[in-house]
Amino acid sequence: MPVFKIHHITKYTYDRPVRESANQIKIFPFANEQQELQNQNLVITGDPSVNQFKDYWGNTVGWFMLHEPHTELVIDSQLTVNVPMLNRSNPLAASRFSDWELLKGYIAQDMKLLDLSKPELISSKGEIAEMIADLRHNRDTPAMFIQRCSEYIFEKFEYKKGITTVETTVDEILSIKSGVCQDFAHVLLEMLRSVSIPSRYVSGYICPNHDGARGAGATHAWVEVYLPSTGWVGIDPTNNAWVTDQHVVLAVGRHFNDCSPVKGTFKGPANQSLSVFVSVGYEDGFVFQENNAVKMSVDSTQEKVIAYDSSIQQQQ
Repeated sequence: MPVFKIHHITKYTYDRPVRESANQIKIFPFANEQQELQNQNLVITGDPSVNQFKDYWGNTVGWFMLHEPHTELVIDSQLTVNVPMLNRSNPLAASRFSDWELLKGYIAQDMKLLDLSKPELISSKGEIAEMIADLRHNRDTPAMFIQRCSEYIFEKFEYKKGITTVETTVDEILSIKSGVCQDFAHVLLEMLRSVSIPSRYVSGYICPNHDGARGAGATHAWVEVYLPSTGWVGIDPTNNAWVTDQHVVLAVGRHFNDCSPVKGTFKGPANQSLSVFVSVGYEDGFVFQENNAVKMSVDSTQEKVIAYDSSIQQQQ
């Protein structure tokens, strides 16, 4: 029963004072039976009141304002989360009870499942269709097909940092066959939704366990699929594995924009920069940490309302 201590700092700095900063945060562990939040300490510049609500997808969302002029905004989250060993059946072992017709019946009765089973409008629909034709076998259950798609991405796409951004489209990812976890999750979503499998994007952390997992110790992204035999279950195409007790979920949604850790606006003619620090600690004292800095420049010639999004710091 792993217990993780996760420290996540998002820091914006401005080259001149800004004011009236309005912010939305999704840095609270997702409430489900697979993880238990033991405690969370949240410290924000100016000590504002943080109002919370649940969004359409069930994520806990925080909202706060900073009215006074400031030259930095720091959102410092320290949490301890308990992730019980998964006790449900392996999706492949239970998949004989989850045929395609049964899945269609569940989708027909649930508007969210219907929404999550519809693909995006992309230019590379033909390429996706060719991939599906090669990967889908007549005797496949949904779970078998899902795993085959994950294997395909793991084997055919190169894990490479720095060549994509949060604005890189699925069409572009398919063209370069490279990227990071965020890109692979979006490709897998498109593949699965093209055959009407309800799938959702997941934002969170993958906690390192000395196995060399890609993206370990940083913010991470993967996919959850809905199967009648198991309910929602995660699969990580970046590591070609069904989700284990090393994954901690922050938010879920149709795509990354539904899960962005920080969004906001401010008033002022300032340039801004962003740094994100993440550390994951274990009960035995082992700690893994990663620090990233990203330049975020805006036109500073006149005062305006500037929107910003920590999604510029790509999930790895």
